[in-house]
Amino acid sequence: MKYIKVGAATLNQTPLDWKGNKKNIITAIEAARADKISILCLPELCISGYGCEDTFLAFGTLVQSQQVLHDIVPYTKDIIVAVGLPLSYHNRVYNTVCLLVDGKIGGFVAKRFLPSSGIHYEPRWFHRWPQNVHSEIELNGEHYPIGDIYFSCGSVRIGFEICEEAWVANRPGIKLAEKGVDIILNPSASHFGFGKYKIRERFILEGSRAFSVSYIYTNLLGNEAGRAIYDGNAMIATGGQPLANSKRFSFSDYQLVSALVDVDLTRMSQARTSDWVPDLTNRIRIPFDYPQVSPSQNIATLPLWEQSATIKEEEFTRAVSLGLFDYLRKSRSQGFVLSLSGGADSSAIACLVRLMVELGVAELGIKDFCAKLNYKLLPTTTITDLVKSLLTCVYQATENSSETTKLAATSLAKGIGADYMILNVNALVKGYVQLVSTALKQPLTWEQHDIALQNIQARTRSPSIWLIANLRNALLLATSNRSEMAQGYATMDGDTSGGLSPLAGIDKEFLRHWLHWLEHEGPLQLSPIPALTLVNQQAPTAELRPKKMEQTDEADLMPYHLLNIIEKAAIRDRQTPYEIFCLLQVRCQEYEDEQLLFWVERFFNLWTRNQWKRERFAPSFHLDDESLDPKTWCRFPILSGGYAEELAEMKERAKQTTQN
Repeated sequence: MKYIKVGAATLNQTPLDWKGNKKNIITAIEAARADKISILCLPELCISGYGCEDTFLAFGTLVQSQQVLHDIVPYTKDIIVAVGLPLSYHNRVYNTVCLLVDGKIGGFVAKRFLPSSGIHYEPRWFHRWPQNVHSEIELNGEHYPIGDIYFSCGSVRIGFEICEEAWVANRPGIKLAEKGVDIILNPSASHFGFGKYKIRERFILEGSRAFSVSYIYTNLLGNEAGRAIYDGNAMIATGGQPLANSKRFSFSDYQLVSALVDVDLTRMSQARTSDWVPDLTNRIRIPFDYPQVSPSQNIATLPLWEQSATIKEEEFTRAVSLGLFDYLRKSRSQGFVLSLSGGADSSAIACLVRLMVELGVAELGIKDFCAKLNYKLLPTTTITDLVKSLLTCVYQATENSSETTKLAATSLAKGIGADYMILNVNALVKGYVQLVSTALKQPLTWEQHDIALQNIQARTRSPSIWLIANLRNALLLATSNRSEMAQGYATMDGDTSGGLSPLAGIDKEFLRHWLHWLEHEGPLQLSPIPALTLVNQQAPTAELRPKKMEQTDEADLMPYHLLNIIEKAAIRDRQTPYEIFCLLQVRCQEYEDEQLLFWVERFFNLWTRNQWKRERFAPSFHLDDESLDPKTWCRFPILSGGYAEELAEMKERAKQTTQN
């Protein structure tokens, strides 16, 4: 039996942060060496960062990436390390992985399958490397193999599937298995999505079984570039069996997992064929001995929260908490400011900041948590002290605000320990209304000017909350959710004001459910937040009309659960209005057909006329594959025909069905 200790390290990188990225890479390599790991896999494009966008095409980015690569090389004595970087070859840029072996460059594998959907836009920057093509590249006077290749290191064959390549039908692992590869490394930059880790686990386990190899997968960690959150999922498997799993959503700079794999065992089920392969056995010394110890050390366990029945709630909590933490420290802000209305959205954000502190301190300890935020530690600093320092909540009342929301906001702010203040902006609202009314020489009434009178209240709240954020050098958080984003149910330069919109990637139906869960149960090993009671007792309302009008969000739009169904069908599944009407007839039988037709028409009318708002929303987190962010996911024309013919067809076909 030939045991080899292999490892995978997840890294929390930042695009174009050459110093920080290099430090994390070297730290992970040194930790791997201390753990007697022989082969280490690091994430895709970890030298430059994955989210460099169009700067991948900048000459300076490529030069800096190569410089960092050469800086890392000396740290790879006595170890094999796979590290990702962009590389120019024949005036084309490729997404590559460099195999470093015992302090030397072994060669470069270039990515063949490039993702082009959703948040991924790789074909804009990188060229696809053709199958079975291998060549040489010259760097600093030295020649190295490059292309669709694998390596022989000390009689062990190492191949690659780079992120997307494991998700396609014709995955490279099929050919690698035919060539007798012993170990497949998968350096990835796979953004978080609800339940996505289960899909990864399947292709890793199945790949290790079907290809008769040991499979080493690693991913990025944290909020790398602003929108995408990476869960830091790393896994090692052999013969269809998991050997090691990393902790997901870690607040650390890196996570390292290792396992012992038996090369002879996987070879027993392979049929080797000959092929050209860079043989590094002779030209590069492999001085380390493979540890001959029992593989019983391999333990692949999942945290308890990943085994719970509320996995989506747990993932949402941990993903957004980590996203907020990295966004805060990487933007060099000194805290968050939030307009806390006492409603569901702003209350959810306030709770997530509290959870960010609790989760971060639980893992890092208060001292290291504060150090990562560049926060001056006080002798008696507690979690509540940190929340009060990092989160400022402001309730801004008008004559249309109720005591219910005021009490809900006050109770929650005090319950989570936020800094809290109350402003009354009613005089400012009346001043604007009077100013414009006088200029127009006409009174402004709710009967004639409903939307304008609602919007001026939301916009009047913006200057003061921005002023507080500026004074505290803090990041203002916008409060809109995805359901409102779909319908334009938000005031531009009002409740959309902010530098980050943490909830714009999640629907209102889930948020309301999550808040009830947080009130009564909460994340595993953390306490629930009973101060949410008054928030959860209310029907969602903007409180912008006079109280006697009894405004609610669902009356203005439609029931949120129904809105969620229509949005998924229309945007994710691209169904026509009539197809959606038929779907609702089956799934929402408690409503009359006439009402369903009205709501479908309302959805498409509001969707098409409000694309300009979606274009202006603050950056949001990607939490699933149903994002409405037009900059990175769901593109729609600002001006369009508005589905006029499709809606007319829906009504006509529904009418004919009724008559028949």
